[in-house]
Amino acid sequence: QPQLVESGGGSVQPGGSLRLSCAASGFSLDRYAIGWFRQSPGKGREPVSCMWYNQGLTYYTNPVKGRATIARDVAENTVHLEMNSLKPEDTADYYCAATLNMPYCSSTFYNSGVRGWDVWGQGTQVTVSS
Repeated sequence: QPQLVESGGGSVQPGGSLRLSCAASGFSLDRYAIGWFRQSPGKGREPVSCMWYNQGLTYYTNPVKGRATIARDVAENTVHLEMNSLKPEDTADYYCAATLNMPYCSSTFYNSGVRGWDVWGQGTQVTVSS
């Protein structure tokens, strides 16, 4: 079974940084787009960032634009999301997902929901507070 496992979450002070990881097993990310989503209480899963694994094409939604970098690690079959200048509003459970339908990671990503993303991880919690 294809699986994604997120890690790297934790509790940080405002202005701090975290590097989240999304490790794939049971399949290669080679053919996929990978997305990061987040969910806070009472809200649906919101898109954060995505990339085309092979091509390196990346997208960021406005709340994290300029504060996040998504990148792949081919040797580890893993995608990372590095976030800096963290704000309390970044507090959420962060999930990664994969899709073979590459257009889901496009200029429309900021407006997208969770539909079309085939494989999901279990989430990693990020808490930003004083």
